[in-house]
Amino acid sequence: MKEFVQQEMAKLEIGTTIARLRERNHLTQTELAARAGMSASKVSMIESGPKNIELATLIRLATALGYRLRTGFVQSKRRMHSTVVGTPSGFAKRSRRKR
Repeated sequence: MKEFVQQEMAKLEIGTTIARLRERNHLTQTELAARAGMSASKVSMIESGPKNIELATLIRLATALGYRLRTGFVQSKRRMHSTVVGTPSGFAKRSRRKR
């Protein structure tokens, strides 16, 4: 349950951050939507509350606002040990639970 609440809060934070950046740039939702190539109603939905947002949508919004999107990983309670190894077809990630 706690994890679900944290996920919903993160989604809400994304929406309020986009709204704040839009206002800082003196843009209406319609103007931001035009710059990002989406509808104003989609911008409104994202800004107003917890929604699942595609990464491509976030990148378009960040670019339209003059920002780059930076992502990261936060370690969860279960620690995973990851190794990236080269293979003939590219790279593969092996993960195993740390004890």
